[in-house]
Amino acid sequence: MGEGELPGPTRGRARYAPANWQLWSRARPVVVFVLIVEAVTLVTAASTVTVVPVTRTHWLWFVLLVVASVACLEAAKGMERMREDTVEGTPYVNLLSVWMFAGVLLLPPPLLCALVTLGYLHSWVRVYRFEAPAHRKVFTAASVMLGCLAAYWVLHSVYSGVAETFAAALDGPAGLLAVVAAAVVYRAVNYGLVVAVILATNLDRPVRTALGPATDQLMLAGAVGLGCGVAVVMTARPWWTPLLIVTVLALHTGLLMPQFRDASRNDAKTGLLDAMFWAKLVTDELARARRMDCTVGVLLLDLDHFKRVNDGYGHLAGDMVLRAVADAIKRTVRGRDRVGRYGGEEFAIVLPGLGVDDVRQAAERVRATVAELSVTVFDFDGEEKDVTGLTASVGAAVYPVHGGDRTSLLLAADAALYGAKTAGRDCTRVSGEHSGKMPATRRPPGIQLVPRQADGGR
Repeated sequence: MGEGELPGPTRGRARYAPANWQLWSRARPVVVFVLIVEAVTLVTAASTVTVVPVTRTHWLWFVLLVVASVACLEAAKGMERMREDTVEGTPYVNLLSVWMFAGVLLLPPPLLCALVTLGYLHSWVRVYRFEAPAHRKVFTAASVMLGCLAAYWVLHSVYSGVAETFAAALDGPAGLLAVVAAAVVYRAVNYGLVVAVILATNLDRPVRTALGPATDQLMLAGAVGLGCGVAVVMTARPWWTPLLIVTVLALHTGLLMPQFRDASRNDAKTGLLDAMFWAKLVTDELARARRMDCTVGVLLLDLDHFKRVNDGYGHLAGDMVLRAVADAIKRTVRGRDRVGRYGGEEFAIVLPGLGVDDVRQAAERVRATVAELSVTVFDFDGEEKDVTGLTASVGAAVYPVHGGDRTSLLLAADAALYGAKTAGRDCTRVSGEHSGKMPATRRPPGIQLVPRQADGGR
């Protein structure tokens, strides 16, 4: 849900005032939905104040959970800040989930609400340094609080006679099922509310993007498991809590580092490998080819007249076309072939183990796939249109025939690409060949924007 900076009068700390929140610039249904969720959260939290008496033991667990949450987030705040940037616009699981679910098992509702409030306030101040829009964090905290309270009442309905803590009462298969049910409700409420507001705020966002990565469901399961462990340890061996903090940090780092590594290797617009990492893979494949005495093919593909898409239909449409082309290329090549975005509208493919004839055929398959694409985009008026008539020029080179190292191989492929361009575009040329023009069914030249029919046909 990316948002720009607020204009002059609301710069600085003044933008934290509710009257200056960017929430008010959203569509009315979004504003109403957010306010209803927050109002329900306040009323629900207030109604729980006298439901369960708060004991000194509860206060002790509350303090321990707050300290553990603060200590853990302080140690990982740099990583969490990077993750916030990486997953912008999608729901995700953070470190707080461990301590929030432990609170469900240990605390009465009033202290549980206080734990959520303090946890997200600390996160906003220390992790996001007041930079994240306040209304987002308020809504997130409200959705988590509702999820925690819903999970609490699931357990309360099963163990209504428990006076101190659910953690001590959960035993046997029934206890396991109760925890699983509480965890499912916790996730469903929090996740459902966040996804709903993301989709309502970003109508053009694909549903699969708004749902977030599937690995987050595994991370939540891990967070719930650790939260249960925290609750059990705090009731039986509270002095062991620091060991669990270290465990949470270690697992958190181990789970997130691969995500950061993949994010640093991938192009943001297409999901393909970025140029730097793709070039490294070419070097690695060439080293392997030397050891194994085999070949490596390289393709450079450039979309013809792509500037017309950006100029005629807008950069959002251009980005959608780039993503569609990237997906089409990945579907066309083998699983072991690696596809990268080389820059602008240029793509690069490394084809291990293929000779000149096989590389030429692979290039033609990719070129033909691009030519068959019809990409649904939004034009300047927000109307759905189909972009057709896309063509691509492809240059190919093969190790060791056309070059003995990465630089010479890429130069050969680039020269072949230039040859394909000068030969009239929409064709393939292999390095060293005077005419790489391949027979193809010709279409009327030029990229076309076709209005979508009311019934969804073309």
